[in-house]
Amino acid sequence: TGTDRIATLDPLGNDLFFTLQANTFSLPPSPEVKPLRISEPGTPIEFSLGAKAIQKNIGILTSGGDAQGMNPCVRAVVRMAIARNCRPFFIYEGYQGLVDGGAKIKEAGWTDVSGFLALGGTMIGTARCKAFRELEGRRTGVLNLIKNGIDALVVIGGDGSLTGADRLRAEWPEHVRALEKAGLITKENAEKYRTLMIVGMVGSIDNDLASTDMTIGACSSLERICESVDAILSTALSHQRAFVVEVMGRHCGWLALNAAISTGADYLFIPEAPPSKDDWEASMCKTLKASRDAGKRTSLVIVAEGAIDRHLNPIKAEYIKDILSTRLGYDTRVTILGHVQRGGAPAHFDRFLGTMQGAEAIEAILRAKPDTPSLVIGMLENKITTQPLKEAIELTGQVAQAIESKDFARAISLRSAAFSKQLKSYKEIANFNPDSKMKLPEHLRLRIAILHAGAPAGGMNTATRSAVRLCLNRGHTPLGVHNG
Repeated sequence: TGTDRIATLDPLGNDLFFTLQANTFSLPPSPEVKPLRISEPGTPIEFSLGAKAIQKNIGILTSGGDAQGMNPCVRAVVRMAIARNCRPFFIYEGYQGLVDGGAKIKEAGWTDVSGFLALGGTMIGTARCKAFRELEGRRTGVLNLIKNGIDALVVIGGDGSLTGADRLRAEWPEHVRALEKAGLITKENAEKYRTLMIVGMVGSIDNDLASTDMTIGACSSLERICESVDAILSTALSHQRAFVVEVMGRHCGWLALNAAISTGADYLFIPEAPPSKDDWEASMCKTLKASRDAGKRTSLVIVAEGAIDRHLNPIKAEYIKDILSTRLGYDTRVTILGHVQRGGAPAHFDRFLGTMQGAEAIEAILRAKPDTPSLVIGMLENKITTQPLKEAIELTGQVAQAIESKDFARAISLRSAAFSKQLKSYKEIANFNPDSKMKLPEHLRLRIAILHAGAPAGGMNTATRSAVRLCLNRGHTPLGVHNG
């Protein structure tokens, strides 16, 4: 074409150029090569660099409640599988698609997941499946997997969905024997598919898996809550109203706690840390009144949907509203955010988390041996982890058990290490407390200057707010230095 370059395709269909010029980062599309043809379902992609034996046929399904970040995770699983010479298969509508089979199980190509990064929810669908809860339903699912040659399964869902996957794997040899005996599969297939590898990832906006610091979808959900509460506070400020905002979290208060920290809520109710006093209503009113007396025009209470008192009685948003209206005379409104918390595009962190965990899921499958237990991919201290699935689920179940037995200290200890620190910090800076028990003796109190220097950055004001409140509640004198 008159240019000094050689153009070809790499094994994944991307243009690859060799030029005489160094650092040529921008070149027009190549007329020399044709786009890689996308194969029909069931036909493996053929690369010109020589065929290799397929390592694994991997099914991918999303189950349970949807969570932002599921689509980036599916995308990563598909593309990493292809890059590692595996064949990925979509299983549409979760376990229902596994039971239905047929068109609900379809081989996935590289471009089938184009655009998934920015999409919320799950593009391959999720649905409740009563049939999968029964032995015969699971056996039908096993038959459909074997028919499609699938010998590994990636499941993205909550703890219930992952428990179902682990159960399927435990029953797998029994199902294979029964299917062979019934003549539904051949002896050769029974031998070939004698094991099924399971790898799970937690897609849950509640961030409720005990063995990971963050689950897919939690960060985006918190973004939705903050956006909504910011909008609520602008109208609350105009009318000097009080708002009680209910957020999701039946057994886990992570969303409520982090929403309270991020929005400056005056009071918080979560299942792991109920109010310490039986007459918590009086304590709440005293705290909110102190904030109003200090000049605050609004009052904000965040309550998790599973909030309880120390006797396990539910604490509902409407009841809190009635207390604020009758005892304090505040014009109070209730907002239940509901499914808006699941909606919208995934935030950066969920795109990143889903991508990194999806890639690790494929590597975990390829490392696994027949006796490797089912695995769950998580994150601890900003590092992607691989742990036994059964142990992670059991640890998560212990949180609910601790709450039921009123052992709230243990329930908090089973959450991530940051949870208890966040709760402690929130309690100290949520409100101005002139009678704070944290006040230091006079000779230990300091005069602390706070200034901003350099370019502005999001979070500077939040950091200053926390520093000032902590100073006041400990008896120090904070000084604001204007203009750096």
